Amino acid sequence: MGNLFLGLTYASALGSGLIAGLFFAFSTSVMTALARLPAEQGIAAMQSINITVLNPLFSLVFMGTAFASVILGVTSFTKLGTVSSAYLLAGSVLYFVGSFLVTIIFNVPLNESLATVTPGSPEGAQLWTHYLSSWVAWNHVRTIASLAALALFILSIRKW
Repeated sequence: MGNLFLGLTYASALGSGLIAGLFFAFSTSVMTALARLPAEQGIAAMQSINITVLNPLFSLVFMGTAFASVILGVTSFTKLGTVSSAYLLAGSVLYFVGSFLVTIIFNVPLNESLATVTPGSPEGAQLWTHYLSSWVAWNHVRTIASLAALALFILSIRKW
């Protein structure tokens, strides 16, 4: 059983790292580039990104890591008192709450609002301004949480 959970921890570290990298790229370049475009073009580009990102590979990594985090978080209670269990629990909570739940509670509703506007409309331009500031702020949270989860999963493996 130990090797299974160790493998799941490795997979969660890799998943957290991949997701952190994706979120980091959006925080540091993609959203900045979209904000420099006229609102109509930025909205259209982000609408396309939001459709394209919903693919099987992204879903496997993003949701698979969330699912693994739940399993690892629960499993960490069976190793209570060990250093690795503390890192495992913290990494699991950080990924699940800071990456997965933040996405579901904050970023997805913003994406859904953006999907309903016409890019060239005044309503679209107004929403775009709000979207950029809110979405990017929550994306920073997701980036930091995913990166911290990666570090904690690695520390857990080192203390296994």
